[in-house]
Amino acid sequence: MVKTTFETIDAYLKEQPAESRRVLQEVRKILRKALPKSEETISYSIPALKLDGHVAIFFAGWKHHFAIYPVGKLVPAKLGKELAAYEMHKGTIRFPLDEPLPKKLIAQIAKLRGEETATYWAAKALSEAAKKKTAKKAATKVSTAKKKKVARVAKKRVR
Repeated sequence: MVKTTFETIDAYLKEQPAESRRVLQEVRKILRKALPKSEETISYSIPALKLDGHVAIFFAGWKHHFAIYPVGKLVPAKLGKELAAYEMHKGTIRFPLDEPLPKKLIAQIAKLRGEETATYWAAKALSEAAKKKTAKKAATKVSTAKKKKVARVAKKRVR
């Protein structure tokens, strides 16, 4: 099987079967509306939406379903009952193409993924900043200790 690489979401959608394309176009609109500050991209050869440079949500079409991923921890925690009707496996939610599109649920998933993504990357940035501050502080201590040692050695030599 030849792997296809797409440059844009439009190119991805163009290659989908008609029914799948129609549903995916609607999913795209829902996701864009739920995440208005997002940027469209192709990642891992499938459509994705980024927030502040980080992928928040992917969506893709298959023969009998379309999928949204990653699920993360917040989505099932907040929407567990609503998601019970759909197949979930390894961070993926599968929605059958032959059932009505759960527009409100998809929008809720997108908003929660946006929230979870923003929280994750903000925490990571704080952690990195703390590591840098700790490293700088440690370097300053080492530098100060070296200066003291050099001063002691210099005093001994002078005496």
